[in-house]
Amino acid sequence: MNQHPDSIQDAKVAYLGPQGTYTHLAALQQFGDECLLVDCASIDDIFALLESRDARYGVVPVENSTEGAINNTQDCLIDCNVKIIAERIVPIEHNLLVPKGLSASNITSIAAHKQSLAQCRKWLAANFPAVKQIECASNAEAAILAQGSDSTAAIAGEMAARLYDLDILRSKIQDQSNNSTRFLVLADEETSPTGKDKTSILVYAENKPGSLFRVLQPFEELQVSLTKIETRPSKKEAWEYVFFIDFEGHVEDENIIVLFDRLRTCTAEIKILGSYPSFQRNV
Repeated sequence: MNQHPDSIQDAKVAYLGPQGTYTHLAALQQFGDECLLVDCASIDDIFALLESRDARYGVVPVENSTEGAINNTQDCLIDCNVKIIAERIVPIEHNLLVPKGLSASNITSIAAHKQSLAQCRKWLAANFPAVKQIECASNAEAAILAQGSDSTAAIAGEMAARLYDLDILRSKIQDQSNNSTRFLVLADEETSPTGKDKTSILVYAENKPGSLFRVLQPFEELQVSLTKIETRPSKKEAWEYVFFIDFEGHVEDENIIVLFDRLRTCTAEIKILGSYPSFQRNV
C-alpha cells in the first residue's frame, strides 16, 4: 500500500522556486521540513524531474481564485504521465516588501510575478500609479531583486520577507481578500479511496455537434458532482480542444466505474490525471 505523502520522510520534493514562493509554502505545509525540498526554475522542470525519477514528488500551482488557471501546469498535465495524489489550497496574502530603510516615496519600481501584479492591480493603481512594474518568474525572484536594490520594492509573502531580510511596508495588498491558489501534489503512484475524494481527468471529445452535452450527460444521470470544467487547446490539431474536468469521487468507487464506462462510449479519449483526497480546510 502506498503511504500518504504527509508521512513520507527523506523524499525529494520538487517545487517552483526559489525559496519563499507560495509553492514553497505549499510544499512545506504538505510535507513539513523532513523532505529534501528542491527548488526548480520552471513548472516544466518539475515535471521533467518527476518523469526522470530524479524527484519523488512535485508541487505545482494549478489555479488562482482571482486570475484563473495556470496554463503552463495544464499543458504539462496533457503531455506528462505523472499522477495527482493530493491538492493543497493556500490563502494568498500579498505584501509590499522593501529593503531596510526604503520609504514609499523613494520606490521607483515594483517587482512581482505577473499574476501577483494582476491580483494587486487596483491597489497598485491607487497607491503607486506612476511606478514602473517589473515582471519576474516568481515573487521570490522579485524579493531577491529588491534585496539587492535601493529603490525597488517586491510583492511577495511573509516567508519571502523573512528569508530575504526585507521589511513589510504594506500588508495584505491583494484586491480580493479571499484570494487563494490551489496547488497539486504530483507523483508516479496511486492513492487509495478515503471517502472524501476528487478525481481529475482530461477528455478529448469527438469533434461533432453536441459532443460536450454527451460528455456531461453521464455526470447528471449518475449525480456525480462536477467541481471544475475548463478547456485548453489539445495541441494535436488546430482548433481542437481538451476538457479538464474535476469531480467528486474516486476511480475505485462503484458509481465512478460506471461513469467511466459511459464516458468511453461518447469520447475520443480519456486520460485519468489522478484520484486524491479533497483538501479540507482547518476550521
